[in-house]
Amino acid sequence: MSEGLIVVKVGGAEGIDYEAVVEDAAALWEKGQKLILVHGASAETNRVAEALGHPPKFLIHPGGMQSRLTDRKTLEIFNMVYAGKMNKHIVELFQRRGVNAVGLSGLDGRVFEGKRKKAIKYVENGKIKIHRGDYSGSVERINKGLLELLLENGYLPVLTPPAVSHEGEAINTDGDVAAARVAEAFGAGALVYLSNVPGLLANYPDESSLIREIPAAQVEEFMRFAEGRMKKKVLGAAEAIRAGVKRVIFADARVDRPIQRALEGLGTVIH
Repeated sequence: MSEGLIVVKVGGAEGIDYEAVVEDAAALWEKGQKLILVHGASAETNRVAEALGHPPKFLIHPGGMQSRLTDRKTLEIFNMVYAGKMNKHIVELFQRRGVNAVGLSGLDGRVFEGKRKKAIKYVENGKIKIHRGDYSGSVERINKGLLELLLENGYLPVLTPPAVSHEGEAINTDGDVAAARVAEAFGAGALVYLSNVPGLLANYPDESSLIREIPAAQVEEFMRFAEGRMKKKVLGAAEAIRAGVKRVIFADARVDRPIQRALEGLGTVIH
């Protein structure tokens, strides 16, 4: 059942055409293609947090990666937008298209389970500091049995953070890594990352500088081109390939047929 599975991760940044993503996923589903969709909601979460008087704060970690500072209030807003507004919006789009999608957060049924971080290192004014009390963590285990149950009974899973800690707490987690873990669990035929850029760019933000292919064994050499969140995507892609995923594609979510274009090689392909 899982040999030809495709995992699609669609980001939450500005400019993404969710209707085009769902339309394309539905077209593939109707042709018999098994598919799991994982999504984010970062831009909408920032807007809602501002409107509620609890503006987002971000930490820059050693190595240059960034994460959302997640206190309990931020986690509540995160849940509201990711698991509520955005997840149900995408499920509704699938239902309109005639696909019986089921929307779950990683908290539901322990779909995404992992360890809550006790302390987070971050950089401020050139100094490394420690932040404690954050509700964030990394995905270590996927409830594959639950996802298989849905797929085998004709349901398309639509998944989103948060995850659940081993102690049962909701935790903010990286959706790109969660999608990679899903693809690894199923030995997916492809893991497609859709965002508001056409792929990894050699000269960001010049979209004509698209890097079309990265051999998985040489991924470290391309890390210097990765800006911001793309760093984690590239590292996650290499891990997924090593874990048995056939190929990973970074592609554009602002176009028609975004998934099929990606599978045709229009983006950055890691294999």
